Amino acid sequence: MKKIGFLSFGHWTPSRQSQTRSASDALLQSIDLAVAAEELGADGAYFRVHHFARQLGSPFPLLAAAGAKTKRIEIGTAVIDMRYENPLYMVEDAGAADVIAGGRLQLGISRGSPEQVIDGWRYFGYVPPEGMSDADMARHHTEVFLEALRGNGFAQPNPQPMFPNPPGLLRLEPYSEGLRDRIWWGAATDATGEWAAKLGMNLQSSTLKIDESGRPFHVQQAEQIRKFREAWKAAGHTRTPRVSVSRSIFALVDDRDRAYFGRGDEESDTIGYLGGNERAIFGRSYAAEPDALIEQLKKDEAIAEADTLLLTVPNQLGVDYNAHVIEAILKNVAPGLGWR
Repeated sequence: MKKIGFLSFGHWTPSRQSQTRSASDALLQSIDLAVAAEELGADGAYFRVHHFARQLGSPFPLLAAAGAKTKRIEIGTAVIDMRYENPLYMVEDAGAADVIAGGRLQLGISRGSPEQVIDGWRYFGYVPPEGMSDADMARHHTEVFLEALRGNGFAQPNPQPMFPNPPGLLRLEPYSEGLRDRIWWGAATDATGEWAAKLGMNLQSSTLKIDESGRPFHVQQAEQIRKFREAWKAAGHTRTPRVSVSRSIFALVDDRDRAYFGRGDEESDTIGYLGGNERAIFGRSYAAEPDALIEQLKKDEAIAEADTLLLTVPNQLGVDYNAHVIEAILKNVAPGLGWR
């Protein structure tokens, strides 16, 4: 394992039990946690994007702010729902955030997950053309986005511009070199992972996957990763792709950890249904004393296959406790898994 980061869903609720009671709390604490994680030696700060929810809905201001406050850590998403995105405007936003961060953006995108509202992308003005599904629309947006990220000119310049233009067709600005290679696709199936490989995107695989074989979650996810790498090789790409997996992992090192996560009630995969009819498998959580945790995680085939591990964090417990959760893994567990 080469890199370890955190993944925050950015939940907030006006409850006395929550340390994150407003959108302001969620955003500012997300920036503070990225700073704290960098100081602890973590490799990445990633954020989930959900619309119509008390979560992190507009990622680029957050990514830019976190990038400006840090110097080394990767700043990313897991994932942005491409059904909602104007791909050309997104190129400008992503380019600006990446320039501010000094080329540290790692942008996870996808078709999206079950939503808080019905067909929320329609409220954003996006309707699939006849014969195209919302998933097809997301993939089309993605292809436009990836092409524009290459920095090639495509727009006809005005012969009488307000400001002088460079020669030739114009591209979107700011262009951030290398960002095209730092785009990831969140895949819930083997087939979409292979599609991402053909297009030259890195792979993000989360804590759920469409159940395609009935085998344990980590075994199915490891197979998905292997198929992704085979498709990458077949496509003839020259660089080495990156692969991340997400896990809920808690090292029980003090009484707070044991009170929050020591009940041992999520030690098995669970089965659910997405959209009412797609059978999905949800990976187990891990919570144990560090030595036991290392042995459990060594048996996780997908963690062994991936180069990046994203730790899902309980952001409503506050920055200090989440920094403790990250530190406990980095100091007491990660070295036993080959990190650094």
